[in-house]
Formats: sequence, structure tokens, C-alpha cells
Amino acid sequence: TNNHVVAPAAGGGALSVTFSGGQTLRAEVVGRDAGYDLAVVRVRGVKNLTPLALGDSEGVRVGDPVVALGSPFDLPNTVTAGIISAKERPVTAAGEGEQGDISYVDALQTDAPLNPGNSGGPLLDATGHVIGVNSAIRSSGGSDEGQAGSVGLGFAIPVNQARWVAGELLAHGRVAHPVIGVALDSREDRNGALIGGDKDAVTPGGPADRAGLAPGDLVTAADDRPVTSTEDLIVRIRAHRPGDRLRLTYVREGKEHHATVTLEAAD
Repeated sequence: TNNHVVAPAAGGGALSVTFSGGQTLRAEVVGRDAGYDLAVVRVRGVKNLTPLALGDSEGVRVGDPVVALGSPFDLPNTVTAGIISAKERPVTAAGEGEQGDISYVDALQTDAPLNPGNSGGPLLDATGHVIGVNSAIRSSGGSDEGQAGSVGLGFAIPVNQARWVAGELLAHGRVAHPVIGVALDSREDRNGALIGGDKDAVTPGGPADRAGLAPGDLVTAADDRPVTSTEDLIVRIRAHRPGDRLRLTYVREGKEHHATVTLEAAD
């Protein structure tokens, strides 16, 4: 499920899970990560469950039919349908109840109606395989209850990323976030991600330093996909894992350069 769904229970509050048959059981958080907005929850004492099969989000194509499950506005067992309307959409969202925590998602975009309460539910393909975790919506206004409603722009965490994060949480209780070893200057309104101008903006001996990047460089693409903001670059990095290689395009003194960095785990 999503971290922002279980975060209110992180300080010792009670957590329960209600199944489609009506049975409600106490649950515990095995692990959670605000940066990826994912959490693993364990429930004991329930029998005869059939797990949904996990699919491959890399194979999803724009236009594929999808079905979303959840409890929007506390209406349980709600099913909505639509298509994949975009892939690899950089999405940032502030965590609920955790001021300062921001999740960065390279999301699947869908027009299947999502509303508050769909968070953490599965997004299924036409064969019933889970291809994403419903996580966020884009809305133009609020409802009578003060909550925003669907305008056909919903976002799901790709299941391949969710599978990896869940595995890390189960095995280690935490997730190592990939980094390139730079401090980004988000104050600058540039068409790209600007590395800060201070001499310590590039970590000595870090991935970016070893690849030849320097303070003041403007990153404009990652793996040949445009980078238009600081958040864009963070999302592109978070879509990978420590040890992966990432090809960056950057501008220095008006000239374009290319470099390949090997991502490291954040301290």
C-alpha cells in the first residue's frame, strides 16, 4: 500500500485491514518509505486468500485498458476502468501527515477515475495482473467534504518499482535511495536541473564527481529523456537502483556535454 495511507499509525496508532468479505483484522507495518510513498503491511489470522499476480510494468503501453480497485470516499469494493494515458510521468507529492516528506514517482498515468480512498489499491491490466499501485490524483477543485475529486488524471507507482521497494522493506526494513552526489539549486528557474554553484555542491569522489560534472552544470536530460526541473531529475534517479548507470546530458558555459554516472546509495 502507500506510505501516506499508513503514516497516521506510525506513531503508535491502531491499524486495521478490512477484506472484501467484510472481515476486519488488526495489522502491523513491516516497513515504509516516504520517498517512494510505499509501505508493507502484515495481517495475521486470515485464511483462504488468493493473491493477485504481479505483472510487468515495463511492458505496459499507452492505450492499454486498466481497472482500478479501491475505496474512494469510503465506498468499499469500488471498481473503475480506463486506459493508460501516459507512461514515465514525473510526479511529486507531499506526504499526508508528514510535513516535509515528498515522494518522487516515475508514474503510470491513467484516466480510470481515482479519488481519495483509492490510494494503495491495485491498478490491473486486462489479464488481471497488478501493474501499479494507485497513489495520486490531479484535481482542479474540492468536493463538499473538502476533498478533491477525479478529473481523469490519476497516477500509479509502477509495480516493478513497488516490487523492489517491498522486497527491500521485507529484507532490511529500509530502502537505499539512489543518488548521484550533487546538491541541486531549486531556486533557479531554468529549463533543467541546476547543480549548485558552491564548491561543495558536488560530493568529492561521488558519482557525479567521478563522471566529470561540476558546480553550475545544468542537467537537461537523463537517459535521453528531457529533464525540465529539479524534481524531474530526482524522479529519473529514483526510477533506478543503486549500482545502475544513468546517462546525463548537461550544459556548461553554453556547450552540451554527456556523462554516465553509476548511482550510489544515499547515506
